[in-house]
Amino acid sequence: MTFRDKLVHATQQNGSLLCVGLDPDPARLHGADVTTFLCSIVHATADLVCAYKPNLAFYEQLGDEGAAALRAVLRAIPDHVPVIADAKRGDIGHTAEAYARALFDELDVDAATVNPYLGADAVEPFLVRPDKTALIVCRTSNPGAGDFQDLRVDGGRPLYEVVAERAKSWDTRGNVGLVAGATYPSEMVRLREICPDMPFLIPGIGAQEGKVATAVRAGLDARGAGIIVNASRQVLYDGDRCRSEESARAEAERLRDAIEQARAETLQELTT
Repeated sequence: MTFRDKLVHATQQNGSLLCVGLDPDPARLHGADVTTFLCSIVHATADLVCAYKPNLAFYEQLGDEGAAALRAVLRAIPDHVPVIADAKRGDIGHTAEAYARALFDELDVDAATVNPYLGADAVEPFLVRPDKTALIVCRTSNPGAGDFQDLRVDGGRPLYEVVAERAKSWDTRGNVGLVAGATYPSEMVRLREICPDMPFLIPGIGAQEGKVATAVRAGLDARGAGIIVNASRQVLYDGDRCRSEESARAEAERLRDAIEQARAETLQELTT
């Protein structure tokens, strides 16, 4: 199955557009075993999500323990739920090929975030396998996103729009998506206009204070889907402590239901 096939299947089976980020934070673990904690999150939420998204930096900082934890967590995720490696890779061609092999062959994830700054030849190695998807970093959720992404280029358009158009031109195999932050909903509306059929990975809900209903309304495609709404810290942690399985499940279910309510309201608005 392709990434998009798995995404559609998980979305329908679980009635969910929620993606849970699986990011171990040493400041909040307080000695908890990384593998045990993260596998408990998967166990508690696997029927509530459309995808999981481990951010590789959080594992890499832990050295060998993190590498072992990542592989254990990937094994714990049910086969029918797609996995997005939040890696933001992007380098010259032969290096990009090595990154793609590491993510898609060695770790066997279904999709990866890819930085397009080096251009088409740096992105192409992530696109040659039609069953795998590259989610192009386009309009991110962080406060400094506009330092470059809002720069006016190519006749006065913001750079993020040009990135979206290039990403659309690369989508010859149906395996390109965009990263579009929930904290910038008006920009997401414009991205949906440019790329009406692409899946959007939407970070920024919860800890980064993106609004669920606003992001859903801005990002939904014409079929009432096409978005992967990510929450990481909000599901994993309560303040500076790890959530229990019960607490993590309750928070994931609350977010899943809020997203579904926003989706239903948006679709109703579109049909009236």
